[in-house]
Amino acid sequence: MLRYLPTLLVLALWIYAFVDCLNTPEEEVRHLPKVVWVVIVLVFGWVLVGPVAWLITGKARAVSAGGQSPARWVAPDDDPEFLKSLDRDGKKDDPRGE
Repeated sequence: MLRYLPTLLVLALWIYAFVDCLNTPEEEVRHLPKVVWVVIVLVFGWVLVGPVAWLITGKARAVSAGGQSPARWVAPDDDPEFLKSLDRDGKKDDPRGE
């Protein structure tokens, strides 16, 4: 069973890179058109060249200077814009007109 592990890992990486390439928007693909990347991942997947090339150079990965992605998720109770919208909605729905 252990002798099949490398084959399964290569197959899993191949499938991951292929699905990631298909789901990536065209504007986030670097260096080559998306169709060419799909072909590279499919044709050279068995030798790991295609999937590794896609993961390293094919997709634009945005990282800020702090090491975190620029579009960071913020909880609703920490988001000032969300809290302002609640305040506006609360005043709008107030039956007393206050």
